[in-house]
Amino acid sequence: TSNKRTLRTLFRPAALPPPVISETSPSQKKLLAYHRGKEQQEVLHQLLIDRALDIYYITMDETDKRDAAPPITVLPSTVRKYFFIILNYLFMKKGVQRNPMIPIQQQWLRSMLALVPQTLMKGRDRELLTEELLKEIVRDYEKSMQRCVLRRVLVKPDIKELDKLEEEAPLPLLPLGLDFSSTWHNSYIKAKQQIISTLHILHPTMKTLLDFGYTAFFNFLLVDFSSSRLKGPVDCKSLKTDASLSCSKAEEEIMSTWYQRVVGLFSQSEALDGVKLDQLESFYNCVAVLMSNQLKGLLQRTTEVFVKLFDPEDRSRLPLFKMDLTYDENRMEFYPSLQDLEEAILFVVDCIGQTLQNVQTMRAWLTGGTATVDAELPAHTAQWAKSTLKKSIRDNLEGPKEHFKGYVESYGWLVDGTAEERINRFIAEQPSFDEYT
Repeated sequence: TSNKRTLRTLFRPAALPPPVISETSPSQKKLLAYHRGKEQQEVLHQLLIDRALDIYYITMDETDKRDAAPPITVLPSTVRKYFFIILNYLFMKKGVQRNPMIPIQQQWLRSMLALVPQTLMKGRDRELLTEELLKEIVRDYEKSMQRCVLRRVLVKPDIKELDKLEEEAPLPLLPLGLDFSSTWHNSYIKAKQQIISTLHILHPTMKTLLDFGYTAFFNFLLVDFSSSRLKGPVDCKSLKTDASLSCSKAEEEIMSTWYQRVVGLFSQSEALDGVKLDQLESFYNCVAVLMSNQLKGLLQRTTEVFVKLFDPEDRSRLPLFKMDLTYDENRMEFYPSLQDLEEAILFVVDCIGQTLQNVQTMRAWLTGGTATVDAELPAHTAQWAKSTLKKSIRDNLEGPKEHFKGYVESYGWLVDGTAEERINRFIAEQPSFDEYT
């Protein structure tokens, strides 16, 4: 601090001898050189003393430091012993650091850039970032090479105070938790071979099975009422009948075309090429899952197309239903009732979900078993379809309900007994002729 004496103020500053301008004889030059060398030794000695005091203060605790520096005669013997070793090491270290280092090869930098995907190298900002990263790599390389050469040439004294003087950052540590003892290539090859041997979906037979399903179900629906509006109004019974017949015919067509092609495929021995005996169970399970996905996809797509007919935003294909306004037992009502109409429409969804539920698996067909393919319509799809249809039916029946309400308000008193009661009461009162008229 400013109010304390520093180490440098305790000793007179080093001063070189004044230059000699006048001409001197050879003997005088020899004598002057002797005195100059002696003075230089004193200056060097003074510098060594200053350095020793610095080291001395480094070794001291904060509580033991005093404002004034101790005389050189009271320095500990250990300090006087190894401060020359430290100075010698630091001097030689500077000399080694001044030597030129072997520069990094440009081929190494090009190899590093080749590992980066080209999509990440495009753009002006990316180029500037790449240049900065390469400069950082070069700096780290030169620093590492300098440290390596220094450690190979010099043996650092085992003095802990030397670490405080060097002010050198520690070498970077490897990331924790990462094991670089083995490469990823071997494990990748092993995993790839295991996938090829156990993931049966990659088998050529599965590809053929996928082609069969795509060809058969690409543009096929179990029930198609998209043109029913053009045919005019239909009653609920006809709707149920048409849905049942359509699903039955579609199932027969699928079993006679798609399923027969699948059976023919697995009837050939080539279908199991490369499949080991202990993998037959898992292989046929994969076949069953693939067939299940194809059939479920057909059921789900048919259900979605049917529900879309009742889209409130597009009524161009909305089916028309025939309903009668009837009078029975002194009561007016729709026939069929609104509840029956809703049940008839939801019946189509149930009919679609009950189709293709008895398709044998290939393993059962080959071995004479009874196992069937899981072709059940997903529960969430059925629930979505019914809830959507109920809302659409409710919205589309608002008009008929208002029409029925108008009939009841205008003519209900004629059929519910109110008119008859008024007539009987009028007759019982025995009105006059004028009142009759």
